Amino acid sequence: MTVEENTKAILEELGEVKLVSVTKTIDTDRINESIKAGATIIGENRVQEFDEKCDCIPPCEKHLIGHLQTNKVKRAVELFDVIQSVDSLKVAEEIDSRAEEIGKVQKVFLQVNIGNEPQKYGFGTDEIAQAIKDIQALKNVHVKGLMCIPPFVSPEEARPYFRNMKAIFDEMKQANQGNIDIKELSMGMSGDYKVAIEEGATMVRIGSGIFGKRDY
Repeated sequence: MTVEENTKAILEELGEVKLVSVTKTIDTDRINESIKAGATIIGENRVQEFDEKCDCIPPCEKHLIGHLQTNKVKRAVELFDVIQSVDSLKVAEEIDSRAEEIGKVQKVFLQVNIGNEPQKYGFGTDEIAQAIKDIQALKNVHVKGLMCIPPFVSPEEARPYFRNMKAIFDEMKQANQGNIDIKELSMGMSGDYKVAIEEGATMVRIGSGIFGKRDY
């Protein structure tokens, strides 16, 4: 199937669940084919890679979904509508500072390390509530959702992690006020998005399911 056919098929399958078309390593012609087919949100993993592509991509909602280093925050704030991968208070504070400089309120998701894996980025499951309290003080950051990447296991083995993430999402929404307006739960990728949706995802991030296997 073509990129256009894959995109349309997945959008039809998802219904009201939002699709992030993951464009890491994908050339702009194929990205644009996905957008033309109805993908309204694209997700990039690296700031520099997207910086090299952005002028060739038509209007759409642009999300950063990969780890963000503090030295890349300035450009990320300039390029992206949403930064999904806010994984520490330090990064949130840097985003706030850089957004203030250009008169922007940056929409972000907070990344939760749902498996509490030491090698992965994100707030621990026991840290996210305090993180939200701390981020309430930042005037140029608007928290719109939560995001997670479960351990690398089979879809069914990932189900408990997605279920726990949905419980955390529901609990954290109770803090909604001011710059905290948690409405989106971004979880699930090409291999496990169906299980993620069953467990409450409002947004999934699909790359190979649209573009095929990546050529690194």
